[in-house]
Amino acid sequence: MDTTIRRLKLNIPMRVVEFFIPVVLISLLYPGQHIFLPPMFANDYIARSNINVPTLQEMTRTIEKEINPQIARDEFEARIKNKYPNVRVNHVATGVKHIKGVKYFSGRPVKINVVIMNRDVATNLELKPAVASTNTLAHKTTIRTIAYRTKSVVAINGGFFKPQTGVPLGTLMIDGKLYTGPIYDRVAIGIFKDGYDIGRVQLDAKIRGNNQEIRIDNLNQPRILSSLVLAYSSDWGSYAPPSPKYGVQLQIKDNKILRASANPLPIPQGGYVIVGPKSKLEKLFGAQNVNISIKTNPKWENVQHIISGGPYLLKDGEPYIDVVAERLQSIGGKNPRTAIGYTANNDLILVTADGREGSSVGLTLTELAQFMKSLGCTNAINLDGGGSTVMYINGQIVNHPPQPGGIALSNVITIARKN
Repeated sequence: MDTTIRRLKLNIPMRVVEFFIPVVLISLLYPGQHIFLPPMFANDYIARSNINVPTLQEMTRTIEKEINPQIARDEFEARIKNKYPNVRVNHVATGVKHIKGVKYFSGRPVKINVVIMNRDVATNLELKPAVASTNTLAHKTTIRTIAYRTKSVVAINGGFFKPQTGVPLGTLMIDGKLYTGPIYDRVAIGIFKDGYDIGRVQLDAKIRGNNQEIRIDNLNQPRILSSLVLAYSSDWGSYAPPSPKYGVQLQIKDNKILRASANPLPIPQGGYVIVGPKSKLEKLFGAQNVNISIKTNPKWENVQHIISGGPYLLKDGEPYIDVVAERLQSIGGKNPRTAIGYTANNDLILVTADGREGSSVGLTLTELAQFMKSLGCTNAINLDGGGSTVMYINGQIVNHPPQPGGIALSNVITIARKN
């Protein structure tokens, strides 16, 4: 039996889990019997812990669903039926539903598409980001191309990207591998095996050598300031970008500095080229060994995938739109929108809203936040929108992007069949 505890539903220490599992199993074998919990456990552990320990009923229900997946399927179907009693709900795949329609905001129409997924039910599907090319980050292609390659039943456009090249702008992790670092601490969604988390992400990266520690400001991102130290992996491409004025590049593999140059250096497979001001990086010259550490803050232990967007839409169940803090004032007004969020029941919600046409005027960020709340989301973020907004389901583009079929994209979020 898989005793993995849901991240959002039952975020508790394993010591508590190990205590409750036999108690729950006894309750399943002997229903209706009183189960005595030792006061020593309650007084000595629970009272001293700042945690929410689930009730015996909650633990029992979780393990029942592990043993009998039909329970989770029935609950999901009932939840959707109760939430949308007078709406046509389209079946996409087991555990995945699609709702399409027109809603009115301040008396004006907006064409909306909503996908709802519960991974307890959609056990043969996988939720993860995907990039346009498996060879380089500097690439763009249509959502259909990415969906076909990844065997996706659903795909929506993902985070922001540099229009000229396709390089993702902001945090992107796929299968535990960090491809790009954050910009402006923008909000991202972390996807775990059994749940989700949302937060503003920073990079915690450094290079050490010669008893010196130098901060790495970003990973595989375009340069913003000449004073920054940037790391480039082979995911960026064959060569690092040009050095800043008075800058230098260090080619590093297997903890060794192989070359130093003011000119662009080739990026070794499994290594890095570090690019930054010579005044900072020269401290590493002559080092016998260097060590590079690249992490995110929050650390999000056991996170599988991360994709950033911005701004926040909902935080702990209430609208929270921090456009100024995330430097996103330019995306205000009514526009095509894409959003991702999740509910207290661990249902994932994907939304697109068409705009810039008479039959669908688009949404403001405030309207989008209120709509995500109406869908039951507790936390939600805005993704890239405007001309990028597109939703693909089972071979079809189901919304109406400004460019038929949608523009070429850098990255998307997919619901794909497991290999």
